[in-house]
Amino acid sequence: MAAHDLSMQLMRERDLLELLLFKLDVQQMLLASGRNRWIAHSVSEIERITGAMPTAALARDTLVVSVAEEWGAPEAATLRELIDAAPTDAWRDVLTGHLTAMTALADEIEQLKQVNEQRLRAAIRVTQETIAGLGGEIGEYDQSGGVVHSSDAQLLDTRA
Repeated sequence: MAAHDLSMQLMRERDLLELLLFKLDVQQMLLASGRNRWIAHSVSEIERITGAMPTAALARDTLVVSVAEEWGAPEAATLRELIDAAPTDAWRDVLTGHLTAMTALADEIEQLKQVNEQRLRAAIRVTQETIAGLGGEIGEYDQSGGVVHSSDAQLLDTRA
C-alpha cells in the first residue's frame, strides 16, 4: 500500500531532520566553546545532510501522488490535504503525527540555524579583529618562505 510507503518515507525525512538538528546543536556547542578548529567539519556534515533532503523530498512527492490517487485527493496534494482525504482515522492520526513532528523539527532547526549564524558572524569578526590587532608589518614572502619587511617588497621578485 502506497500509504505505508509514504509513512516510511516521512519517517526517513524525520530522521534526516533529527540528524540535522543534532549537527546544528553540535555546531552550536563548538562555537560556544571556541573550538573553531572543527567548524569546517561541522559545516561539511550539515551540508551533506541538507544535500540529501531534495532526494528524500522527491521520493515523498512521488509517494504522495500515489496516495492521493488511491484516496481521491488532488494529485499535487499537500500532507494536510492527504490528512483530510485519509480513509480512516488511523491514517489521519499517523499522517498528523508526521506533520506535527516535522513542523516542530523545522521550527527548532530554524531557531538553531539563526543562533549559529549569529555566532559564526561573531567568530569571524573576532578573528578579523585579532588579525588586525597583531600590528606587525606586513610584506610579501621571499623564496625561502620568510616575510620581506622592506619597503621595496614586490609581488614579483625581479632580483636574480
